[in-house]
Amino acid sequence: MPPGAEAPDALVIGAGPAGLMAAEELAKSGAQVLVCEGKPTVARKFLMAGKSGLNVTKDEAVETFVARYDCPHLRPILSSFGPQEVQGWCRALGQDVYTGSSGRVFPVTMKASPLLRAWLTRLTSLGVQIRTRWRWAGFDEDAFRFETPFGQRTLRPKVTILALGGASWQRLGSDGAWVPWLRGKGVEVADWQPANMGFRVDWSPHMVPHFGKPIKGIALFSDTRRERGEFIISAKGVEGGGIYSIYKYLRNVDTLTLDLLPDLSADEIARRLSRMKPGESAANRLRKLGLDKTQIALVMEFARAEPFAHLKHLKISLNGPRPLDEAISVAGGIAWDALTPELEVKALPNTFAAGEMLDWEAPTGGYLLTACWATGRWAGQAAARRFRL
Repeated sequence: MPPGAEAPDALVIGAGPAGLMAAEELAKSGAQVLVCEGKPTVARKFLMAGKSGLNVTKDEAVETFVARYDCPHLRPILSSFGPQEVQGWCRALGQDVYTGSSGRVFPVTMKASPLLRAWLTRLTSLGVQIRTRWRWAGFDEDAFRFETPFGQRTLRPKVTILALGGASWQRLGSDGAWVPWLRGKGVEVADWQPANMGFRVDWSPHMVPHFGKPIKGIALFSDTRRERGEFIISAKGVEGGGIYSIYKYLRNVDTLTLDLLPDLSADEIARRLSRMKPGESAANRLRKLGLDKTQIALVMEFARAEPFAHLKHLKISLNGPRPLDEAISVAGGIAWDALTPELEVKALPNTFAAGEMLDWEAPTGGYLLTACWATGRWAGQAAARRFRL
């Protein structure tokens, strides 16, 4: 052991949802648990996500829920701790939840902070210690090295959980700095890609008055996927729920196609147009078909020459995804082949990984948070079994 290294029972690196859940499972097993967090406070991304209403999960059947991830490795993990278990866990912390009309589940308070406070109180009662401003700085032989307010410290625990997040929202702590350290130990890490992100569009000045406006009641599609939804026009491009529902199919293409009148057939649109006065302006006829000002502006931006010919397939030119750090989440991370079914890192015995560090991606709607909790719980339970041996 390097000089000055401490040897706690269990070390958790990262105090987000996955890390705190792993710490809870370890503490319940009787281990003395130390959580190290590089930022001044814990769960910063969790709190930020809760500012617009904390969506903890989606209330749907487990099989349907698991299929949303397109990741068979998550099946047993989410089957063990899925939508119903998340809701029960929240209620056990004194935070009642409700299901909205879309099936998304929220705390009644709609905020993340009451849930986090109750959770930290429970962790404290279990004896979990949390050290903030302890930033993991790589390895010192087989010990974990940290930069702390008190200088460099090294820890050599009996078991370790890595829960450092992905590589988006760096200001909140998920910066992916750990990737070269794990690769240096022979751990395969898939390159990052943005997930649940917006796309760049080069707008003309004509569109400036419409920045921040929604496009509603439409269908969005690529070559292989079609979804009903809505999105927001921003100065940078397009973003929002409808975009996030098909982002996987847009990542490597340069066109988003819209059906601006999904409830009308092309023949019905033609019939309605035929009954209008020939001298009316294009904008007025588009308004009579049901388009609002922002939708009309979008048509004029990309199909001014033939506005009525493209209402069912208006093509929006994309200039690639928004940068990785602006994405809600990421794809990429520790490859599943580098892990055992218990989420132990094969190249690092007694070290487990959880949360966004793993190579999976989730749609919006509570899926990201549920899988972080579930993988943290799974890794924590596996580490606890190893600790008791």
